[in-house]
Amino acid sequence: MCDIFTCSISNSVYDVYKLVQVIMLCILLSCIAGLSWDEKECGAERVSILREKIWVPDVQISEFIDEDKSPKTPYVYLDNTGHVYDDKPLRVVSSCQLGIYNFPFDIQNCSLTFGSYLHFDIMMIAGNTTKEILQESSKVIVNNGEWELADIGLGHSTLGLNAGDYSEIKYYLILRRRPTVYVVNLLVPSCFLITVDLFSFLLPPQTIDRSSFKMTLILGYTVFLLIMNDLLPVTGETTPLINVFFSISLALMVTSLLETVFITNIQCSSTRYNAVPHWLSVLVLRYLAVVVCIPPKKKSNRVTLFLNPSFTVKIPCSSVQAQVNPTGPPEPALDELKKLSSDLKAIRLEVDKYFQVSKTSEEWNMIGIIIDRLLFGLYIVFIVVSFITITSIWIWNNTYAA
Repeated sequence: MCDIFTCSISNSVYDVYKLVQVIMLCILLSCIAGLSWDEKECGAERVSILREKIWVPDVQISEFIDEDKSPKTPYVYLDNTGHVYDDKPLRVVSSCQLGIYNFPFDIQNCSLTFGSYLHFDIMMIAGNTTKEILQESSKVIVNNGEWELADIGLGHSTLGLNAGDYSEIKYYLILRRRPTVYVVNLLVPSCFLITVDLFSFLLPPQTIDRSSFKMTLILGYTVFLLIMNDLLPVTGETTPLINVFFSISLALMVTSLLETVFITNIQCSSTRYNAVPHWLSVLVLRYLAVVVCIPPKKKSNRVTLFLNPSFTVKIPCSSVQAQVNPTGPPEPALDELKKLSSDLKAIRLEVDKYFQVSKTSEEWNMIGIIIDRLLFGLYIVFIVVSFITITSIWIWNNTYAA
C-alpha cells in the first residue's frame, strides 16, 4: 500500500515547464511472509528495525528529476503480522508541463507516479481515498503563496515491458494559481490606462494637443509592460490570453493616436482644402450626423447679395460728357470716384472670398467633429466587446478545467 500526505508545495519556472517541489509524507506498507510472531509469546506487537537489516520495496517516483535530498530515516516498523511500516518524508522536485493559456487564472495538473524500479511482482495499492488524503494534506500544507492545492486525483496503471508488467499508482495534484498579485500589478493598471485613453476623446482637438497626451500614454504603457515582463510566463506552444489582452490594449492606444492625428489634420488644415465634395457632404453631414446624434446645422435665413463684377452698364459717352462737364475739362472729383469704385470692387472680391473659405472651413470642421464622434463610439464598442470576450474565455476555461 502507498499513501501520501502533501506537506509543502513550492515552485520555480523554467521555460514552459514548472519545477514543482513537494515535501510529502510517504507511508509504504508491505507484507513479508515468514516474519510474523505470536504477540503473547514474544510480548511485543511492533518492533523497530534498521532499514539495512530488512528488505524494503524499491518504490520510486518516475517524475523525480533532481538529486534525492530527502531526510533519511534509519528505522522501519515491523508488525507481528509480518507487515513492514515504512514512514518517511520525501522532498520531490518534479517537472510539470504548464498550460499557460489561461494565465493567471490557470489550473495545473501535476502527477506523481509511484512504482517499483526493479520488481515487477509488486502490486501498488492506495491505502486511503483521495478525499481523505486531501483533508489530511489541507491541514498541514504550506505553500509559497502563489499556488494552492485544489484537489488530488488517483489512478492505477500498468507499465508493460518484456520482463513483465510493473504496477504503478499515480497521484494527480491539482494546483490552482492565486491570481491576486497579477490582477493588481498587471490587469488593473492596464484597464486604468485604457480608461484614461478613452476619456481623452473628450479633449477638444482644436485647442488642446490631444496627440501629445496620447503619445505620453503609449510611452508610459510600453515602459509599464517592460517593467512587468518578469511577471509574465515564458511563451510555449500557446500564447497566454493575458498577452493577447496587452496587445489589444496597445493596439487600441495606437489606433486612437492615429485617429487623433487624422482629425487634427482635418480641423486645423481645413482652410487650405478645397470645397467639400457633394457626396462626402451628403454622407457625413446628413446621414452620419444622425447616427452619432449630432443634429444638422440649421441654415440661416439671412441672404447676402453679391454684385456681379463682370456686369457693366453701357452709357453713351456723349451724354455722360454732356452731363458731367458739358463745356470744360473733367473735374478731379471724377477721378476720385473712379479710384473709389475700383477699391470697392477689390474689397467686395475679398469679402466674397472670405465668406467662401469660411463656409468650406466650417464644413470640414463639422466633418471632423462627426468622424471623431463616430470613431469614439466604435472605440467604446470594440473595447467592450474585446474585454467581454477575453473575460468570457477565462471564465469558460476555468469552469471547464474545474
